[in-house]
Amino acid sequence: MSETPDPTAVLQRWQDSGAIWRVLSRQPDRVTIGLYECTGGQEVDRFTSTDPSLLQFLGNRSSSEDLD
Repeated sequence: MSETPDPTAVLQRWQDSGAIWRVLSRQPDRVTIGLYECTGGQEVDRFTSTDPSLLQFLGNRSSSEDLD
């Protein structure tokens, strides 16, 4: 599985467009994110990343629906 080039930018664009992302799996150094339709229904894509800036961006949030 290849690493997403800038996973933080991907999530930010996804969220800014009104779509939803969710943390599917979290380990101390790795996270798997699911990208969902704006309704939160169907999963469109997913990726796994070890990018430290992504982990910092996520903080303790489990989805784009959580408050920053």
